Amino acid sequence: MAEISAKQVKELRDKTGAGMMDCKKALKETDGDMAKASEWLRQKGITSAGKKASRVAAEGLVDSYIHTGGRIGVLVEVNCETDFVARNPEFQVLVRDIAMQIAAYSNVEYVNIDQIPAEIVEKEKSIEMGRDDLAGKPDNIKEKIVSGRIDKRLKELTLLDQPYIKDQNKTVGELVTDAIAQLGENIQVRRFHRFVLGEGIEKEETNFAEEVAAQAGGK
Repeated sequence: MAEISAKQVKELRDKTGAGMMDCKKALKETDGDMAKASEWLRQKGITSAGKKASRVAAEGLVDSYIHTGGRIGVLVEVNCETDFVARNPEFQVLVRDIAMQIAAYSNVEYVNIDQIPAEIVEKEKSIEMGRDDLAGKPDNIKEKIVSGRIDKRLKELTLLDQPYIKDQNKTVGELVTDAIAQLGENIQVRRFHRFVLGEGIEKEETNFAEEVAAQAGGK
């Protein structure tokens, strides 16, 4: 497989309006062929989705999902352009699937990488740079390894980069892109909150054996 450069990705993005990650994937799938990559994006509906991304999406739904047992709950806001699409059953299913996705992944904290604060990125980089397995490696090699690890770590924190729970071959971002192509409007996951029962409450730790012994001695 041909090595895909940042210049190629940018060229395809400028040409099609598709996202950077979609362009990179298209080039990988077509062995770096620009024309075939453009065609691949069109077939996936990603080109038109990229053009719609700049359009204002202020309608949509706020939906909730409570996992079985009532120990995990999710609130999520997903926006589209019109109330007509917001009332579309396929859009409503998309929102519910996204809510279920958030419930399933405890490490997800942000919608996308752009939302991650710079201080979090720097902290992760500092942790990776200090790992023992990088000791003694040349700086250029170290930077390349750390960059790859940071990229992987940041994607672990973001919703749109997670494997979709109902189809591990696509990401949540690709799920949204498919919906944009199908419904014909810009769709954006705006925000979410995941609730876990008892989270943040300090629980008193007790030794069950000692507690039973104390109760027996008091009789």
